[in-house]
Amino acid sequence: MSTSLNQAEQFKALVQWLRDAVREPEQFTLSYAAESSQFIRFNHAKVRQAGQVQQASLGFKLIDGGRHADLSITLAGDPQVDIQRLAEGLQQLRETLPLLPQDPYLLLNHDAWNTHNVQEHPLPSSEQVVAEIGQAAAGLDLVGFYAAGPISRGFASSSGAFGWHQANSFNFDFSLFHDNGQAVKASYAGHEWSSQGFAQRFQQAREQLAFLGRPLRTLAPGQYRAYLAPAALEEIMGMLSWGGFSAQSIASKHSPLQKLYAGDASLSPLVSLDEQVTGSLSPAFSDEGYPRSDLSLIAGGVAQGQLINSRSAAEYSLATNGAGSGEYPSALNMAAGQLSQQDILKQLGTGLYISNLWYLNYSDQPAARLTGMTRFATFWVENGEIQAPVSTMRFDDSVYSLLGSHLEGLTQERELLLSASTYSQRQTASAQLPGALVSRLTLTL
Repeated sequence: MSTSLNQAEQFKALVQWLRDAVREPEQFTLSYAAESSQFIRFNHAKVRQAGQVQQASLGFKLIDGGRHADLSITLAGDPQVDIQRLAEGLQQLRETLPLLPQDPYLLLNHDAWNTHNVQEHPLPSSEQVVAEIGQAAAGLDLVGFYAAGPISRGFASSSGAFGWHQANSFNFDFSLFHDNGQAVKASYAGHEWSSQGFAQRFQQAREQLAFLGRPLRTLAPGQYRAYLAPAALEEIMGMLSWGGFSAQSIASKHSPLQKLYAGDASLSPLVSLDEQVTGSLSPAFSDEGYPRSDLSLIAGGVAQGQLINSRSAAEYSLATNGAGSGEYPSALNMAAGQLSQQDILKQLGTGLYISNLWYLNYSDQPAARLTGMTRFATFWVENGEIQAPVSTMRFDDSVYSLLGSHLEGLTQERELLLSASTYSQRQTASAQLPGALVSRLTLTL
């Protein structure tokens, strides 16, 4: 708790200094991002690199008369040094503002809201993680990357708003390689490490690895029954998230889900999607200073809410709901179904078991038609039993088919998939997804 309070107090001190330093009619918003992360890299199931990263930064926006300018400031953790950097930043932005035009879509939140959320689930020690991974991967060629620790986010404004968020999480992203060069890719992530949960996830990957030793099966292009594991479904949802639920994309008719939001198409009644901020790694406020709450995006296959940031709200006369600048989900939650993960091969019968997809893109964006490649552990299944790994294939199909007319069921069990990106800093995006059984998936080559 001390680290969290410490960071929060340091942020409050910077906010207070800035409130005293700005002069009418200047206004400001100040966002805070920090992490204390532990990284462990594995190769051949051995630790090859381990380290810690502690960093914090500010996103500083100064507003005056409809003009605004932004600056990113790296914090040193020394109050005097950080106040000096903030003072220099304030002077720099003051000099910049007169050179800029007024922004017609600037929409500030003048409410003095206050929120504080600290999720301090205990994380395992690095010794425990290394021991459990080493024991599970004994005799295997494992490559993996483990990242864990608290991520903090803060926001404050000259209007008196203040938000603080901290969440602990871990993400172990790994691959198991067969002697023939084939691989199984998997991950285990969450808020609380479960030795049993990790062992089960790893055992599934180990079992798939054994099947990769069988001769590759090459399939002819055509339509096949298929099961999409949560990681494969995540790739599809990730593509849809770029513009799919965005108010700006919908208003400008560029959303891949335009037909869904226009009421001209629907998905299966089994499909319900929420932006579930509650309990997620994502803060309950945006960098723009608007509170966020849970939002239904699709209910029973029918479009519901849109993700609306302040610029879209100003341009299209909408009410903002705290979406980020890109208007894509950061805490996507798909409702579970009725299928048992344990019986999924029997439910599939004969067809494709697809663990991962990659290189996705739109082949027909207005029709929500996607193309991409199968990746890693994709298997041919006959009569409920895995027969052989399948050569890499390209699929081309519409979301209105995969999650609509040809969706047979979703699994009861869901997987929490955290963003594995550590570019510049660890991310807070997550998706909680089931697996999907579809009666028809189109392979093109």
